[in-house]
Amino acid sequence: MKIKLNQNIKTLIIAIIIPLLVGFISFLLTKEGISNYSNNLIKPSFAPPSYLFGIVWTILYILMGISSYIIYNDISSHKNICLLIYGLNLVLNFLWPIIFFNLELRLFAFIFIIFLDIVVIYMIICFHGISKKAAYLQIPYLIWLIFATILNFSVYFLNR
Repeated sequence: MKIKLNQNIKTLIIAIIIPLLVGFISFLLTKEGISNYSNNLIKPSFAPPSYLFGIVWTILYILMGISSYIIYNDISSHKNICLLIYGLNLVLNFLWPIIFFNLELRLFAFIFIIFLDIVVIYMIICFHGISKKAAYLQIPYLIWLIFATILNFSVYFLNR
């Protein structure tokens, strides 16, 4: 029993570290672009302060990790496809800041984030078929992504 518990804790920690690492590496690659966004672009009145993004994303990545852990540990025959969709989500999540902040392709980033929104909706539906709890843990992420989509378009529109 103790070995199983230790293995579960290790798996949970790894599941949480994966999205945190994806976000951290993406942040490291986009620090300069984020600085440009913060200091040089016109932002809508509803844009949150820059420091809030790191806090929110850290919480969301932890929830993503917990959610993926729940799916990973389930015996469902559909868990592999759900985890594949989750992986696609992480890849897209990693790439969007590079497109938006570094490449400054704001219109393309808007289209890209819509695709990410769709993948996350599909992931939530897939997770829901296995675990409602895992799906519900992704809802704050989806809400934040929808907000980010609106913010992305607004920044594009105000700075074109």
